[in-house]
Amino acid sequence: MRAEWDVDIEWAPFLLDPSIPAEGRQRTPQTNSDSPKSALEERGEREGIEFRRGRTFTPNSHLALELAEYASEQGDPERVTALHRALFRANFTDFDDLSDPEVLVRLGVEAGYDEAALRDVLESRPYREQVDQGVEWARAVGVTGIPTFILNDRYAVVGAQEYEAFEQVLTRLGTRRKDGSRPPGAGTGLDDFA
Repeated sequence: MRAEWDVDIEWAPFLLDPSIPAEGRQRTPQTNSDSPKSALEERGEREGIEFRRGRTFTPNSHLALELAEYASEQGDPERVTALHRALFRANFTDFDDLSDPEVLVRLGVEAGYDEAALRDVLESRPYREQVDQGVEWARAVGVTGIPTFILNDRYAVVGAQEYEAFEQVLTRLGTRRKDGSRPPGAGTGLDDFA
């Protein structure tokens, strides 16, 4: 989306289940390999994201969210995206324990961040409160699941939607394409949904 549209992407923290203890929780797999693929699995496959089945452990992702906040503050959108992709792969494909600092350091280094800085962030936890505030904000604005995309601080696209859903909202908001053009039917950016 960023390649075609003049948009900034800001990742916000969200905990699906805040009751998961810091060390994670064992669980029973929710799907088996014989079940038909879900719409999310099919979409992920088209985007090169594999959602494996059979997970028996759910990590607490708070520390991973703290790492993501650190990455965002470093100001390099490409590395931030690389880190988030690594976190997704680690969680949904590799079943890595995202509450394990060593796993997070490895993923952060793979995304291009300095190992010593990562270790410092994960040990001193300067982003803990920032993540807590972000999670509270997400709940306050009505986020109940992931992914949820909030556009212009007002409009939400909920779930793993096709590209066309985003294109429609961006067009109605009057968002410019990278080449400076506005698509046919583009709004003014002023309350076109009112």
